[in-house]
Formats: sequence, C-alpha cells, structure tokens
Amino acid sequence: MTSEVLNELTFFVLVIFVGFEVISKVPTILHTPLMSGTNAIHGIILVGAILIAAGANSPVTIAVTLATTNVVGGFVVTDRMLEMFKGRQQQK
Repeated sequence: MTSEVLNELTFFVLVIFVGFEVISKVPTILHTPLMSGTNAIHGIILVGAILIAAGANSPVTIAVTLATTNVVGGFVVTDRMLEMFKGRQQQK
C-alpha cells in the first residue's frame, strides 16, 4: 500500500468521524432547514457536474447521476420531514 493511498484512506475515515459528530449534535428542530440548505448546495453541484460532463471528451455521466440522485433523495427526505410537522387532520 503506497503512502498516497494510506493518506487518502486516513482522510476518508477522519471525514466520516467528523461528519458523524457534527450531524449527531444537530437538534431535531433544525434538521428540516439544514436539509433544505443542503439541497440547494447539491443543486449547484448538479449544475457543475453537468457543465464538466459537457466539456469532457468522454461524458462524466456517473457524476451527473450521483448528483441527481442526491438532490432527489434530499427533497424526498425533506418532504417526509415536513409531513411530520403538519397537524393531524380531523376525522369527518
């Protein structure tokens, strides 16, 4: 194993640990606004992936597919979380 691969693996493990620690400290009431902000950022990432794919000699369809999946999944999760805040409709 080269030192470059070891550095990348170490970085990856540290990012997972830091990400878990940051997310676990967020109060429940802030999850929905944070998801909406994250979806906006992922939309920008999707536009960047499309621009890179358009200028590449071979289309980078994996990046576009993953970014699209991320955006759609984020909106689905946000929609489900917003449903929790709606009051129960009264029985007729």
